[in-house]
Amino acid sequence: MEVYELLSRNIGVVFVEPETPGNVGFLARAMKNFGLQNLILINPCNLGDEAYYQAMHARDLVEDATIYQTLDEMMENLEPDFLVGTTGVPGGSYNVDRIPLRPSQLASAINPASRTFILFGREGDGLSNRELGLCDMVVSIPTDREYPIMNITHAAAIIFYEIFKKRDFDCEGLEEASGVEKKLLVDEMDEILSVIDLPPHKKRVASRVFRNVTGRAFITAREAHTLKGVLRRIKNRMKE
Repeated sequence: MEVYELLSRNIGVVFVEPETPGNVGFLARAMKNFGLQNLILINPCNLGDEAYYQAMHARDLVEDATIYQTLDEMMENLEPDFLVGTTGVPGGSYNVDRIPLRPSQLASAINPASRTFILFGREGDGLSNRELGLCDMVVSIPTDREYPIMNITHAAAIIFYEIFKKRDFDCEGLEEASGVEKKLLVDEMDEILSVIDLPPHKKRVASRVFRNVTGRAFITAREAHTLKGVLRRIKNRMKE
């Protein structure tokens, strides 16, 4: 299958609690511009005619959008391999939930054969810290400090453009670790952390950092299997 087709099939665009029907339509248009087709809405406002009007030739994406009431429900039903959060307020080195990639870095890391979902937050206040904490990685667009927050659909178009440029990428022979495989890997690390003499907040940070690193690396299934085996041996040795 061509990379373009893989990207179109496997990338999901998730709009969390959209407040303005028109923005749903504008987001669908941006998706259509760059060949994306999977729109997912979490607890959306009443779309009405405005969403379809603003979508124009992308109204089919709005009509076919999958709707869930909560992000957790979406995760349970669709089980993406990678979950990417977006934020206009990146954190510093000590805010491990908000250490961001740039859109070009995300595009370079994506394997078209993996199911990658990109989360866009509410127009008013974006994604919560809890929602960002669910993500494997976070993306932020560098902007001027005087006015750093972008309109959600403008930000989405920039991210989609960077991904679209990846359509000539050759992904032959790459088997990315699935979401389940990565979760098992993190679970092994968490079990080790549970018996280490660290304050609870430092254990949480260490777990998040481990997720950040494995998320940005887009590890293969083989790498995940090897790492899990090593962590399991460490855990068993610690219990002796």
